[in-house]
Amino acid sequence: MSSIEITLPDGSKQSVAAGTSPIDIARSISPRLADAAIVAKVDGELYDLTRPLEKDANVQILTNKDPEALVVYRHSAAHLLAAAVLELYPETQLGIGPPIDSGFYYDFDRATPFTPEDLQKIEKKMWEIQKRHLPYERIHTRKEEGLRKYADAWMKCQLIDERAGEVFTEYTLGPHFIDFCRGPHVPDTSRLKAFKLLSIAGAYWKGDEHNKQLQRIYGTAFFNQKDLEDYLHRIEEAKRRDHRRLGKELELFTLNESVGAGLPLWLPKGATVRRLLEEYILERERAAGYQHVYTPHLAKVELYKRSGHWEHYQDSMFPPMDLETEQMVLRPMNCPHHILVFESSQHSYRDLPVRIAELGAMYRYERSGVLSGLSRVRSMTLNDAHIFCTPDQIKEEFTSVMKLVEQAYRDLGITQYRYRLSLRDKADKEKYVDNDEMWELGERVLREAMDSLGLPYVEVPGEAAFYGPKLDIQLADVMGHEETYSTIQVDFHLPSQFDLHYVAADGKEHRPVMIHRAIVSTMERMISYLIELYAGAFPLWLAPMQAIVLPITDRQTEYARTVQKTLDAAGIRATVDERSEKVNLKIREAQLQKIPYMLVVGDREQENGQVAVRNRKHGDQGAKSLAEFIAEIRALIASKAVSE
Repeated sequence: MSSIEITLPDGSKQSVAAGTSPIDIARSISPRLADAAIVAKVDGELYDLTRPLEKDANVQILTNKDPEALVVYRHSAAHLLAAAVLELYPETQLGIGPPIDSGFYYDFDRATPFTPEDLQKIEKKMWEIQKRHLPYERIHTRKEEGLRKYADAWMKCQLIDERAGEVFTEYTLGPHFIDFCRGPHVPDTSRLKAFKLLSIAGAYWKGDEHNKQLQRIYGTAFFNQKDLEDYLHRIEEAKRRDHRRLGKELELFTLNESVGAGLPLWLPKGATVRRLLEEYILERERAAGYQHVYTPHLAKVELYKRSGHWEHYQDSMFPPMDLETEQMVLRPMNCPHHILVFESSQHSYRDLPVRIAELGAMYRYERSGVLSGLSRVRSMTLNDAHIFCTPDQIKEEFTSVMKLVEQAYRDLGITQYRYRLSLRDKADKEKYVDNDEMWELGERVLREAMDSLGLPYVEVPGEAAFYGPKLDIQLADVMGHEETYSTIQVDFHLPSQFDLHYVAADGKEHRPVMIHRAIVSTMERMISYLIELYAGAFPLWLAPMQAIVLPITDRQTEYARTVQKTLDAAGIRATVDERSEKVNLKIREAQLQKIPYMLVVGDREQENGQVAVRNRKHGDQGAKSLAEFIAEIRALIASKAVSE
């Protein structure tokens, strides 16, 4: 038998017989390593531990310390789920079952809907199969044979038919389960130590709403029970903080089918939070030299063809409206409008930078399946601005924007975020403007600016805007899912598209550079984040209702009204609970509404012109004069304190 040479990560080499498997190599190194092994990496490709090695190769044994191993582990758990479903409900047809960031899922075609009780039965069956130590075995099948074998399985036939090669791989799990799959997998079911089924949802085949709707079962899996329990705890915490649930309970916003999906209606309390956030950022921008404008929510299609958005962004835009002589479209972004504002007058180098800002309403067509509360909508208002400057002003303007972002995050109490330098994918000539010189200059400027600020960042190719690189500020929710909230983009392309210019000191026309920036994202997304960050208990300065006056009996109702009016005159948002209910009930309900201060007034408080102060976090604070309370709370509001 011929031999092959194996190179290990430390550079050492082994000569082994052809056909030796990675698990054999792991055993030769250490029994402990073999026990911990999940999957192998062979010349950069993930391999089953039992797959024979036929040629010289670099081999790495992956364990629970390697993130890639967890992906394989979860994929194997998805197969375990499918095997359990088929044992319990053999009439079910299998779709796909990939690993995902939070675990795994599997799509099923079954006439009868799965129930929560079914989920419990399926999970129990998964544990039964796990204890059988069934191996995940890889087999090769010719395309023709596969199409015959799965003639009654329409989803498998589609997947096999789409494969380019004549041979594909399948995996068996015991005598009854076989599934079309690239793999790899763990050696056998006993390796799966901690998993949990989570939920049932509908899902269209291949994510296309025109295809058949399937049933999707979500689950998660970890290497040990503690990690699983920690994750399940985070899920419960996420449910407690879910802005969709809190938005309803706290009467912040509502969604109504009569208006349409992804089009939230702001209720008075939510509108108050939004107004306060808008006023805050407008004030910050005015102090930073921004000029605020209003521009229309729609424009001619030709404007977006000129800007390039029509070519690169059309799929995310609403369909055009055919009017008598022109086609109009709801705007998906504000930059073309702001360019026209800049273009409306001549500019000298002495005028630059010109900073144009707007709370700009935008409309984007999002698929119904991804819409979610305020965080993913079709109508949104962006804290938008565009800076027109000379090339040598880019770094200074970028630095000023970064300072504005950091100040806003401090005032909003946001502490967990990271910087992502979003670059183009050089190979993608369709998504990105084909101008190497422009891209290299923009990327270099952003790197230099971030390095000069001493801020850490990661570079991610393929995440840039079509017209230029950008710095994205990524915020994560309680589950660790990241979204872009603030962004700064350097753009040399659009000024050229619109032939923008300014007169420089040499008396000649020069092209300005454009910086796109959003400090606090859209009002919708940022408020959804703040609801979840604070679990609905907004900081005092942002709270829709800052104090509630609670008369103990009807005798104090008039005094309570007087207190409320005094608070209102002092700029403190307050209300009175005039119901003839016990004060403890009123306190409990005010607590549930997350009102920062409860002011209890009885006969003694009325006689002395006082209020008995109760804080939502710290409980009773004792009796204070109304003037003393107002002075304290106004100081807290002015300081933008995130805790009181």
